[in-house]
Amino acid sequence: MDSEAKRLGLIDFAYAFYTAVSDNESARDLMAKDKRRELAVIRTETIRQNVSIAWTIKKSVRAKLKVAVKRILRKFGYPPGMQLLATETVLKQAEMIANELTTA
Repeated sequence: MDSEAKRLGLIDFAYAFYTAVSDNESARDLMAKDKRRELAVIRTETIRQNVSIAWTIKKSVRAKLKVAVKRILRKFGYPPGMQLLATETVLKQAEMIANELTTA
C-alpha cells in the first residue's frame, strides 16, 4: 500500500479513485483533501455493492453508473469542465476493480 494511501486511511481501490480526482490541479484547488477522500470512499462502496455486474457488457448499468458519478462529482464541487474526463476515468477504474474483485 502506498504511504499516502495509508496516511489517508484508504484501501488501494479507494486510493485509485482519490488519485484520479486529485490529479487535476483545478480539483485540488476547489476540493479539500478530506472531500476528495470522502468522494473516493463513496465510489469504492458503489463498486463493491455492484461487483457482480459485467461492466463491459451491461451498457445500461454503465450508463447509470455514469450518471451517479456525475452527480457525486457535482455534489462535491468538482470542476465542471473536468467532470467528463473524471467520469470516464472512474468508469474505467470501476471496470478494472470489479474484475479484480470477481476473480480474487
